[in-house]
Amino acid sequence: MSRVLRGGVRRGRGRLAAEAVALLAAAVTAFPLFWMVLSALKPEGEVRSDRPRPWTLHPTLDSFRRVLGQQDFGRYFLNSLLVAGIVVTASALVAFLAAVAVTRFRFRLRTTLLVMFLVAQMVPVEALAIPLFFLLRDVGDAVPGVGLNTLGSLVLPHIAFSLPFAIWMLRGFVKGVPEALEEAAYLDGASRARFLWQILFPLVLPGLVATSVFSFISTWNDFLFAKSFIISATENSTLPMALLVFFKDEGNDWGGIMAASTLMTVPVLVFFVLVQRRLVSGLGGAVKD
Repeated sequence: MSRVLRGGVRRGRGRLAAEAVALLAAAVTAFPLFWMVLSALKPEGEVRSDRPRPWTLHPTLDSFRRVLGQQDFGRYFLNSLLVAGIVVTASALVAFLAAVAVTRFRFRLRTTLLVMFLVAQMVPVEALAIPLFFLLRDVGDAVPGVGLNTLGSLVLPHIAFSLPFAIWMLRGFVKGVPEALEEAAYLDGASRARFLWQILFPLVLPGLVATSVFSFISTWNDFLFAKSFIISATENSTLPMALLVFFKDEGNDWGGIMAASTLMTVPVLVFFVLVQRRLVSGLGGAVKD
């Protein structure tokens, strides 16, 4: 009996220790977000104070008013939504079809193609920014709408960078669907297209949601491509570029920067809330292969 009690005590202590570590990790992760929102609500004098405090007794929305009062902020916001929406939709559809192809079909150089997907993930984005700049410049001369200073110059690179991860992740979901289910659908008279979209697609939807979250975040928060590929057509800039307005020679407007960053975070949080249930199941299913 004493052994059972001691074992229960050890498990209880271990659980408390694990929960304490989890709470500490959550606090460390959430603190920058807390400080961002707090700085956005502080008066300008407190933001510039040499003695920062983790609270404010005089919250104000002046920083948010300055951000929303910027003439191009709404346009940048809509551009970001458009680019992120196209990237998420296109990469999800292409990744789904590609995952089906590399999982269900046997063809020449199939293994080589999968290895190339992994290699593409290893190349840092910063190393490809300059080659992509010249590529988009040359392609833009032949294909209108995808060259520099267009939203297409942001859409295409993000789709290309999202696909390798999405294909590898969805491959596990497609492989987890029994082939017997596909054979039964064919015996019942279903065509391949009907099986893909009415049977297989709903089964791998959690994986699509999980990959879409990563695609959305990387596209929404992108600054490198927006700064590199949108040179003169500022009307096609995205939301991260709006932060540059608050960096000034006479002194940075940190309240405005924090307020703009807070507004940029809201769509990501809304997207998470909308897909959280399928995201959890999608991340859990991603480890099955």
